[in-house]
Amino acid sequence: MEALESLKTKNGVGEGGKPSPASFLSDHQGVAALGDKIFKLVTQLFAGLVLLLAVLVAWELWLSSRPALAKFGWSFLVTSDWDPVQEIFGSVPFVYGTLASSLLALLIATPLGLGISLFLTELAPMKLREPVAFVVEILAAIPSVVYGLWGMFVLAPLMRVYVDPVGMKLIGPPFFAPPSTGLSLFTAGIILAIMILPTITALSREVFEAVPNVYRESALALGATRWEAIQMAVLKASKAGVVGGVMLGLGRALGETMAVTMVIGNKPEVSINLLAASHSMASVIANEFSEAVSDMHVAALAEIGLLLMAITLILNMLAHLLIWATTQKFKAVHK
Repeated sequence: MEALESLKTKNGVGEGGKPSPASFLSDHQGVAALGDKIFKLVTQLFAGLVLLLAVLVAWELWLSSRPALAKFGWSFLVTSDWDPVQEIFGSVPFVYGTLASSLLALLIATPLGLGISLFLTELAPMKLREPVAFVVEILAAIPSVVYGLWGMFVLAPLMRVYVDPVGMKLIGPPFFAPPSTGLSLFTAGIILAIMILPTITALSREVFEAVPNVYRESALALGATRWEAIQMAVLKASKAGVVGGVMLGLGRALGETMAVTMVIGNKPEVSINLLAASHSMASVIANEFSEAVSDMHVAALAEIGLLLMAITLILNMLAHLLIWATTQKFKAVHK
């Protein structure tokens, strides 16, 4: 009898003909392992689809821009002429307008975003933190075309009448030279700053809140003032996250289309005068793609899109490298 029971147990049969606990556990582990494998394959598939989509977009832009690449070559990247009638195309004004407006936006939005997030996490009363954060973050839900309309009818006249004259008096040429129409590179930078402000603020706030309170308490216990505690305990520990938030804001600024198109002036010229009309890579595609009649014009616009994708990719790679370097430096200091 004992030999028979032992044989049943080995075969997965317990008392009364029911499955033994060991057999049930083994079956459960097998099902769980199979579920883990399926979940891993599904997530890998999703990740691969994202990469495949990026590759397909780049490939399609490459195919569409081949006539322009063959005709203009590297000169497309270093010339400023843009004449669809004569089929002469150069990308410099659009690259300049994109980078200049985005950098202006970062210069304006970064200190504002960091200041708001520090206020919400370190200084604001608890009853004010959530309402203020909600008001700031809801700016991200406003469509870009609404920002563009507001920029045309409200911000541009305000810049022309009040802000631009002050810049002409205080700074003057060559950066603030007349005349001013309100539709300019400077106005586009301000619109972009408002649009990326919620991104920088939200991410910086989450990073600051993730800093352990013991860091702040230790700094205050050593006699640091409130600002010194924030500087030493919060900002230093949050450098990598802050850089990541700023770079995400830069990514949105580079690809913004409608709002910039409506306030930048749409003039393909390179000028260090911030009050002059300019152009961006996204805005020229939005303005001219539907009206492009020649194959070369379409190819040039596709090459502009390919160039914008490449610039965004390069800046993202530099951002990840900067975040990695900042993280490694922070780890080395705190070893």
